[in-house]
Amino acid sequence: MPQLFEVHPVNPQARLLKQAIALLDKGEILAVPTDSSYALVCHLDDKAAADKLRQIRGVDDKHHLTLLCRDLSELANYAQVDNQQFRRIKSATPGPYTFILQASKEVPRRLSHPSRKTIGLRVPDHKVLQALLDLHNGPLLATTLIAPGETEPLNDAKDIRRRYKNQISAVIDAGACAREPTTVVDLSGEEPVLIRQGRGALAALGL
Repeated sequence: MPQLFEVHPVNPQARLLKQAIALLDKGEILAVPTDSSYALVCHLDDKAAADKLRQIRGVDDKHHLTLLCRDLSELANYAQVDNQQFRRIKSATPGPYTFILQASKEVPRRLSHPSRKTIGLRVPDHKVLQALLDLHNGPLLATTLIAPGETEPLNDAKDIRRRYKNQISAVIDAGACAREPTTVVDLSGEEPVLIRQGRGALAALGL
């Protein structure tokens, strides 16, 4: 059974988050709350963990995984962002939005889209996840926790722990979170393209 880290939703206990990070450093998969729904996360530089992340989620290498970043400056390290793109992203960050952008050289090629060389990036607005990213001191690779064959993301820590007892190592429980995926916007072309309407309102992006 995966470990359950029950943390305070506003002031999460650093010792528990450090235990979670130790698992990530060992190549394990965790379920974490975000400002949209739960997500599966792993270490950016661990190929085996990234492969397992896709396997659990039931997606192939053409499905965009997402880098969870601490802030806009970190996001800009992992994507090619021009001034117009930056202004649009800044208007809705942090928040429940995922942006598809051209990956920079900081992103391992195996993680970007095989033909387009793009990747998803977001800056979440969730105190526990932000604290985890701060202690980790870098981005985490993530995907929305939607079970294969289902359309709704999961948001109950104990249910996730029971359903994924042999596939993930831990669940961070900070109380109930939303149950709606992020709004996904492709900014890699000349014009923004809405890929998925989710929790984030389009008005914040000027769309």
